[in-house]
Amino acid sequence: MIKTMTIAATAMLVSAHYAGASSDAAWNALFAKVNGTCIGQSGMDTPEATAPVVFDDATGKVAVLLRGSMGKGKSKSKVKNVNLICLYDKKTGKASIEEYRWLGR
Repeated sequence: MIKTMTIAATAMLVSAHYAGASSDAAWNALFAKVNGTCIGQSGMDTPEATAPVVFDDATGKVAVLLRGSMGKGKSKSKVKNVNLICLYDKKTGKASIEEYRWLGR
């Protein structure tokens, strides 16, 4: 009886652990959605993007840093190199983008 209860309790604990974990496919789908949203809202043609930085569930945000050029035209003075940070809200699916600069630059 005790052996059966121990096996059942162990099985429940192990299955509870895996039920709460996200699969690689789920993470990849989230990262694809984050990158697509952030790149789409950035206004850049071909930005470089970092790997997503996932904050804890209490925050519910994913951050991506983007860098690239904005502006059009043959004149280089109209093209501006920018660094952007994108915060994606996992709950709403909305992103906020702002330009950032390193301190001292």
